[in-house]
Formats: sequence, C-alpha cells, structure tokens
Amino acid sequence: MAEDALKTHRLRELREFLMSRRARVTPVEAGLPDGGARRRTPGLRREEVAVLAGVGASWYQWLEQGRDISVSPQVLDAVARVLRLSNAERRHLYVLAGLNPPAPEPASRDDCEGLRRLIDTWMPYPAHIMDIYYNCVMYNDAAGVVLGMRPENTQNCLIDFFTDQLYRGRSHSWERNARTVVAQFRATCSACPDDEGFQQVLAQAKAASEEFAALWDERDIQDAGLIRKELEHPVVGLLCVESTAMKVPARPDLTVVLHTPLPEANTAAKLEWLASPEGRRGTMYPVAG
Repeated sequence: MAEDALKTHRLRELREFLMSRRARVTPVEAGLPDGGARRRTPGLRREEVAVLAGVGASWYQWLEQGRDISVSPQVLDAVARVLRLSNAERRHLYVLAGLNPPAPEPASRDDCEGLRRLIDTWMPYPAHIMDIYYNCVMYNDAAGVVLGMRPENTQNCLIDFFTDQLYRGRSHSWERNARTVVAQFRATCSACPDDEGFQQVLAQAKAASEEFAALWDERDIQDAGLIRKELEHPVVGLLCVESTAMKVPARPDLTVVLHTPLPEANTAAKLEWLASPEGRRGTMYPVAG
C-alpha cells in the first residue's frame, strides 16, 4: 500500500511538472508560428509538444496525465529538449517517470571556478576534487606538496594510490588504508552496476596493480568515511592528517576530499610553513599548480 501511495504521488508530481514546464515555453521559442490572441493555452499545446518530440499525441497526453505507461530515456530526452529543461529539470523528469536519472552535465565555467575557490580556501591544508570514477578534477597547491599530486600522474586517484611511488614512499599508513580505499571503491561501483565507466577503471586498476587485484578479490565493501593518513614529508617530517570525502549537492557526480591536520606531530604548523614563501623555497618537489 505504501508503495502504491508513493507511486501515485510520483505520477501526480509528473503531471504537474510537465504542465508547468509546457506552459512556460512559447511557440516562438519552440520554432512555431505565434498564434497571437487566438491561442488560449499559455505556452505550447500538448499536441505541439508531441509533434516536436516525435512521439504520438495520445502517448504524450497519457504521460502528462500521469498514467502508468512505459517510457524510455530517448523519449524523455526528446520531451526535455522541446520543453527546454535544464540539466537539473531533466534529471528530475527521469525520477518522476520512474527511471534512473542521467549523469549531470560537465561543470560550467562558474561551477569550476567556485570549486577552485573552495579548495584554494582550504589552504594550507591539502584538498582535491574527483569525479565518480575517482578521476582527479583539480587539486590545491598543498595536495601537490604533501600528497605528491602532479600532472604526470594518471590523474585517477584510485590507480595513483597503488602506482605512485612518491606517495607510497611517504605514506606510513598505506597498507592499512589500501584495504579501505578498495572497499570504498567497491561500494561506489555497486551503486552503479551497469556503468561501463566503473568497469574501465576497474580493469585499468587490476592491470596496473596486483595488490589492488588481490584486495578486490576479497570483496570487502565499506561506505565512504574518515581516513587517517600518516605521511613522512622529505622537508618537515611526519604529518598526520584526516581525509574527509564530501559530496557536492549541486554536482552529485563530484566528491571533495579535504585533509584536516590532526593534533599529532605539530602537523598544522608544518603545513602552514610548507605553504609559506620560505617553505615553498625549501620544498624538495615543485609545487603543483
């Protein structure tokens, strides 16, 4: 009964949403003649949406009435195009129609600049941003100095964790954290079992690291959470930080990973010194930028 009530609510929301979006698109915006005062319907008529989307008029009427009919992503995309839906609205349409929403579109310039400001504000502590496949989108200077992030890496955080000898050479906690990293990646993969992107990363990671392949075969699974990292920096010595992975509400495909200094080893002061002009001059490895 509860499921029936939720479905009824979803279909009712679908009806109201489509009607509201159709009413705001003018014939001129849709490439149709302006009917002027003869038009009684605000925005487009149902029949016009159906023709422009390449679907049957009866089918679109049933969709907008909230009937329980079969829909495909291709048809929803056509309707979204005619109704000039934003990416967020298109994803919402999928959810209301009972389908898994598509991945968000690539970040706009404003989104990227905002995210860059976010991780730069986290200085002098390391921070980076990765997509759902663990590809590194951007990182701040401290991530380059402390974690060894740099352009010549693969730019996939999972693969680099296992293959970057600079990072592994610094990490006292690598073996302990490796199991956690693989278990968390499995949890991410399990949420999207049919996503070919995850399968490609998985194949690359197995080919690049026998250690990863062995841990993957253990089938441990773990939700994302805090990870303690102990690193031996060549200039300032031991650093103890705690990484926190957080989703970006406006971009659910992105994860911000912030590293917070722990009380041990005077870590905060060391990170501040590394980010200072004197520390930058004394850094053994170039600052990634």
